[in-house]
Amino acid sequence: MTSSRTNPPSDRAAGTDVGSAAWELLLPAVEEPARRRGRALQSALREAVRSGRLVPGTRLPSSRALAADLRVSRGLVTEAYEQLTAEGYLRSGRGAGTWVGEAVRAAAPEVRDLAERAPGVRVDFRPGTPDLSLFPRAAWAAAHRSVLGRLPHDALGYPDPRGLPVLREALATLLARRRGVVADPERLVVCSGVAQATTLLGFVLHGRGLRTVGVEDPGSHEHSALFTSAGLATTDLPLDDEGLAIEPLVRSGVRAVVTTPAHQFPTGIAYSAARRSRLLDWARTVDGLIVEDDYDGDFRYDRAPVGALQGLDPRHVAYTGSVSKSLAPGLRLGWLLAPADMTDEIVARKRTMDLGNPSVDQAVLADFITRGGYDRQLRRCQRAYRERRDTLTSMLAECFPGTAVSGIAAGLHIIAGLPGRYGPEPVLLARAARAGVALRPLAAKTAASGDRTVNLVLGYAHLAPSEIERGVRLLAEALRDPAGPDPREGRGRVFT
Repeated sequence: MTSSRTNPPSDRAAGTDVGSAAWELLLPAVEEPARRRGRALQSALREAVRSGRLVPGTRLPSSRALAADLRVSRGLVTEAYEQLTAEGYLRSGRGAGTWVGEAVRAAAPEVRDLAERAPGVRVDFRPGTPDLSLFPRAAWAAAHRSVLGRLPHDALGYPDPRGLPVLREALATLLARRRGVVADPERLVVCSGVAQATTLLGFVLHGRGLRTVGVEDPGSHEHSALFTSAGLATTDLPLDDEGLAIEPLVRSGVRAVVTTPAHQFPTGIAYSAARRSRLLDWARTVDGLIVEDDYDGDFRYDRAPVGALQGLDPRHVAYTGSVSKSLAPGLRLGWLLAPADMTDEIVARKRTMDLGNPSVDQAVLADFITRGGYDRQLRRCQRAYRERRDTLTSMLAECFPGTAVSGIAAGLHIIAGLPGRYGPEPVLLARAARAGVALRPLAAKTAASGDRTVNLVLGYAHLAPSEIERGVRLLAEALRDPAGPDPREGRGRVFT
């Protein structure tokens, strides 16, 4: 091969020849074993065009010249040219040579990661994430090996869109035992988390003529976005101390509403028995649907978790849940248990969306549940999260006297009502951000005016106790006002 050097691609004018040294990029391909050499040469040449190393309009050497440079047969180069010409990467004409095609565009320089990140954040108190370091890697890996060893071959085909029978049976038993759900495995649909369950319900409700769904205010922003993707609008409905306020619900005229009755997100309240009863009465009166998001119903620290609303009326409640908080959101495994008359429509929609969830992952979760691993994981998480909750409340009492704390009896976050002297809210959030402390305010569109309390939703499950202490002290330092009261005086109030 000649030792002459050529200009880089950016310096080449379209329509110019390429010196033979430019084909050094093809040398690894021709060093492959003979049986793979042709395919490797095509792949290397294709990638050179995609990446922009060979720009559109570049004239390629003749097959004879390139074969001589690479010390391969001319037939190998000719076959590569013909294949890439057929694919559109190259163009050629009789007596005109071979050129890089004009339709080719260079590939993106890097693969982006669109997962949410928090650059520059020193301590992140925003809720919604469990402690992923608690994921039971060893137990999960053991279950994975065990399942793969005995999984029949046909289980690797397209699964029942509802989910593997073994997982639906395991989930039905688990949910009936832990959450008081009326769980028929034939009506249980395994989903990619609560997000897909909500979207499935949105499509079915839209197909039945509904155009608006009620959502809690304050509540999860994701619910509105998911229903919007299914063609439904959402109406914000206020809460009171017992749960979703019934009178505004009745006046709204909606016939479907999303609720988090076991542990409302984000206020942390559990719907009272009277409010749960009135909500069911509303659904029966209008023949409506209550969508129950039981996102962290298993995490209650003062007594046994409040049972699911669905157990009181399976005909008017669609129950959703997942392992996102108990195991990890990256598993993308959840479930939907809808009224019997909706199941066929949901399953049909699920089939067209993804043909079912991965079979191996489902089988592993089923094994993990039936062998007791899931219950052990919940107990482990409850111990860790209770300690972190206690650390957070004690640090708030020490550093922010007069703070009212609520929603501590369950879940993975609390509500901290800081006295007005620490506000106003926009200033507090800006100072916290400059200190590297990420916060989420409790924003309710229907909130009463005149309340100067700064209400924050503080997640703690994903933070070690030492990180919680550091974060609260960083926030206190950022908000310290030399003219204000001494933050070491007094104590905060704690409510359940």
